[in-house]
Amino acid sequence: MKLIARFIIASTILSLTFFSANTRAAEKIIIIVGGINKLIYLPPKLAENLGYFKDEGLDVELESQQAGVDAENELLAGAAQAVVGFYDHTIDLQSKGKAIKSIVLFGLVPGGMEMVRADAADQIKSMGDIKGKTLGVTGLGSSSMFLAQYLASTHGLKAGDYSILPVGAANSLFAAFKQKRIDVGWTTEPTTSMLQASGETKILVDLSSIKGTKAALGGLYPAASLYVQSSWLQSHKDVGIKLAHAFVKTLQFIHTHTAQEIADKMPPDYYGGNKALYIQALNASLEMYSADGKMPAGGPETVLKIMSGFNPNIKGRNIDLSKTYTNEFVAAEK
Repeated sequence: MKLIARFIIASTILSLTFFSANTRAAEKIIIIVGGINKLIYLPPKLAENLGYFKDEGLDVELESQQAGVDAENELLAGAAQAVVGFYDHTIDLQSKGKAIKSIVLFGLVPGGMEMVRADAADQIKSMGDIKGKTLGVTGLGSSSMFLAQYLASTHGLKAGDYSILPVGAANSLFAAFKQKRIDVGWTTEPTTSMLQASGETKILVDLSSIKGTKAALGGLYPAASLYVQSSWLQSHKDVGIKLAHAFVKTLQFIHTHTAQEIADKMPPDYYGGNKALYIQALNASLEMYSADGKMPAGGPETVLKIMSGFNPNIKGRNIDLSKTYTNEFVAAEK
C-alpha cells in the first residue's frame, strides 16, 4: 500500500510540474492597437474584458499607438506579434518587400469622417473646396492621409493643392481644430460625436456607414483588422487560430448585444466622461463591424485602387492581394 501511495503522489507531482511548466511556457502575445479607445478598434479591448483570450488559453497584452503607421513599425521591429490597424498597411508593406497578412477583419468601412472646422464650413462644403487649406491626418503615410488625398482627387485636386499636417487623434486633434491649425481633419468615433457635440466641427464626408463609404469610395473599404508577419504566422498557426476564434466570438457578441450592453463591458475612461454620448456613438457605428471576420469580396481591390493613386511605394508595383489577407483562420475548426 505504501508503495502504491508513493507512486500516486509521485505521479501527481509529476503531472502538476508538467502542467505548471506548460503554463509558464505560454508565449505572451503583444498586440499593438492603433488607438485602443477608438470605436473602430473596439474588438481587442472588448475581447479582453469578455475573457475570450483566456478562454482560448492565450496570454495577450494590449498596447496602444496613436497611428497605425507607428504600430506597424513596432511589428516589423519584433516588439509585437500582431497589430490591430487598417488592412491597407499590408498592401503598403508588401510594396516595401515585407510580408504581412491580415487574419481577421473587424471593419467593413473606414469608420471615420472628414470633419470641417465650424467657422470654415461656409467656405468648405466638399473636399473640392480645400485648395490652399490644411488637412489634418493621424500621421504621415497613414490610412487617413491616403483616404483624404483620394477624396480630394475626386474633385480634381492634386496633392500640392493643399497642405497635410499630422495631428494624431482625440485630444491632439481637438487642439488642432481649436487652434485653427487645420481646416479639415480625419477622425473616428467617439471623437467624432464629441467634436460635433462641442460645436467645433461639422461633417464633410461620412465614411462611417456602408452607404456613405460606397458612395464616396465606390465600394466597401476593408479597414480595421488584425495583421501579423507571415513568417511568424507560419510557425504559430495554432496561435493564429486561437486569436481568430477569440475575435470572431467578439464580433458575434457585438452583433447580438445592444450598444448599452457593449459599453457596459468597456472601461469607464473610454467614455470621456460622457457614457451617454459614447453609447450614442457606438450605436451609430455598429453596422461597420464584420459579423464573421472574413474579408469581403472586392474589398481588397477597392483599397488597392485608392492607394495606387497616392502611395508612391505602390505606383507601378505588382501587388499580390492574395498574400495580404486570409480567411483561413476565422474559418478554421478548433
